[in-house]
Amino acid sequence: MNISRNALPPIFFALLIVGGCGATWWLLLAHSSGAGKPPPVNPAVVAHPIKEPQLNTIALSDEAVKNLNLQIAAVERKSLPRVRVYGGEVMPAIGKSVIVAAPLTGTLRAAADAMPRAGEAVALGRVLFELLPLVTPEGRANLAAAKIDAEGQVKSAQTQWEAAQIALNRAKKLLAGEAGSQRAVDEAQAHVDLAKENLDAAKARAAVLDKVAGELDDGTAAPIPIAAPQPGLLRSVSAMNGQSVPAGAPLFEVVNLDSVWIRVPVYVGDATEVDTAAKARIGNLTARPGKYEHAARPIAAPPTANAASGTLDMYYELDNRHAGYRPGQRVGVSLALAGAADSLTVPWSAVIHDIYGGTWVYEATGPREFVRRRVVVRYVIGDAAVLAAGPPAGAEVVAAGAAELFGTETGFSK
Repeated sequence: MNISRNALPPIFFALLIVGGCGATWWLLLAHSSGAGKPPPVNPAVVAHPIKEPQLNTIALSDEAVKNLNLQIAAVERKSLPRVRVYGGEVMPAIGKSVIVAAPLTGTLRAAADAMPRAGEAVALGRVLFELLPLVTPEGRANLAAAKIDAEGQVKSAQTQWEAAQIALNRAKKLLAGEAGSQRAVDEAQAHVDLAKENLDAAKARAAVLDKVAGELDDGTAAPIPIAAPQPGLLRSVSAMNGQSVPAGAPLFEVVNLDSVWIRVPVYVGDATEVDTAAKARIGNLTARPGKYEHAARPIAAPPTANAASGTLDMYYELDNRHAGYRPGQRVGVSLALAGAADSLTVPWSAVIHDIYGGTWVYEATGPREFVRRRVVVRYVIGDAAVLAAGPPAGAEVVAAGAAELFGTETGFSK
């Protein structure tokens, strides 16, 4: 069907009229539906909003200020060493745990005093067992092999001790010439001490075997005393009275805990920030910030890491004669970070904690007026608290008596 040119304009105008009417109708419906909705209602109405500092303002009388004996200190910006606290684990020092084995095949009997027990303290040279050697052709062959092995261990220990002495002398010369460090000297001295202990143990074993060999040749074999090679604690006892043991069977283990190692897992992202030459401070897991009493020096140890947790281990040696830490015990370790930083500081005594764990200080805004300000403590070093956020430098805060002010404000004062 053909549409003439004269018919197009009327049809076009009709379509425009219909579209305009539809749009007008839609707008009227939308306006009527919106007009019927009620206005939104606020969930809460606060008649007089009050800011947090207005709630924490205390005005004291002259008599109250005198009775409280408040001491004021200024917020200062200082350059202090940076520290960070990690968790550590106590472990026996390498070389301080010795397993004693039977030198020959024979029968054990307890020493005259009593049967040794695990956890018991023993002195150097204390006889724990006596071994009655079993004299057989096989036993004689084992004795000859053990004697040759003992002589080889003596020579090896002697060489290690001499090498450790040379390294110690070199470290001392470098330190005297200001080209070395005290840490290198301490590590070299520790290697010398360990090598000397190994040499003494090897010589003692060789002497026992020489004595037994001579007695067997004369036909007068006597019981062989099995003594503790070092002072310490019996970590384990693997033999019983009257037990027959072969040569090389482990009998007991002695661990010396006068010095222990502290293993500290450090996140790999933090490892570059830690000052590996600085001493660490050790304390209990429940120790208050800044109360890590024992110092531990860094040591060179076999490198270890944990791929699952993304940590690497740092090792420190701690004098444990008075600390009393036990292997496997978890401790808090405060590590020094490389470089100092300028930070806001306040006396640690000025910081108080509320029941929600929030930290606050009282700023003196007038002769008898104090305002409780919220602070964020980054870390504590000594008697100073380093702040991540708080009052500006120069502000005056209550250094002594903040707890009494908090009690006055909350109504829990005496």
